[in-house]
Amino acid sequence: MNSIRSIRRKPVAEINMVPYIDVVLVLLMIFMMTAPLINQGVEIDLPQVDTEPLPPEDLQTLVLEVDRDGVYYLYVLSEERVALDATQIRPRAAAILRAAPQTLVVVRADAAVDYGRVIHAMGLLQQAGAPRVGLATRPPEDR
Repeated sequence: MNSIRSIRRKPVAEINMVPYIDVVLVLLMIFMMTAPLINQGVEIDLPQVDTEPLPPEDLQTLVLEVDRDGVYYLYVLSEERVALDATQIRPRAAAILRAAPQTLVVVRADAAVDYGRVIHAMGLLQQAGAPRVGLATRPPEDR
């Protein structure tokens, strides 16, 4: 009878980890695929509907215009427009923003301009040090 007792096995208390590893790998794949989509974008502060425009003499405004042909114009409201290449925008805007950090920055683009060109312009202004970049719009016409 002693030999029968020695043959019995003791119960093993182990957790099967394979299903947990499968779940973790699936979650890892989901996060790896969605992470690039989450990080792309440009931060902008959209104006509230009920706000009133600022008087022009209170703050200096830096304007980056993109015309129908995709030509960039960078100017301060009190100065004349200057046509610039995309490579010239960042250094010139950075110099203006260093001289007057409280400068408002606005992008004005023609409705026919490609959306990617407008986003590129906003990115250049952010790289130049603009904390916020606004989009200029026109009030809707009476219908």
